[in-house]
Amino acid sequence: MLVLKAEYKVEGGKLIKVQLEREDNKIKAIKITGDFFMHPEELIDELEKSLIGCSIEESAITEIIKRFIEEKGVILLGVAPEDFAKCIVRAGGSSG
Repeated sequence: MLVLKAEYKVEGGKLIKVQLEREDNKIKAIKITGDFFMHPEELIDELEKSLIGCSIEESAITEIIKRFIEEKGVILLGVAPEDFAKCIVRAGGSSG
């Protein structure tokens, strides 16, 4: 299985790194790392799980991340859901 990777530097300096496997233009597996701040940080695993099966489209990914943040009361510092989506789409090899 081919692992796709991308990095995205957010305006203001934070770095998001994504590794993913895709199947039929959907996320099959994903790992999100970087120097951004997410609280509580252990929810990153749940966020990754919530993205599995999502089509690799910026709007769809942004929507899932926004809903996740709202439902779980997650605080993001230095990054926005749109930044994650841009990096994921970049990793997925799609232009969005």
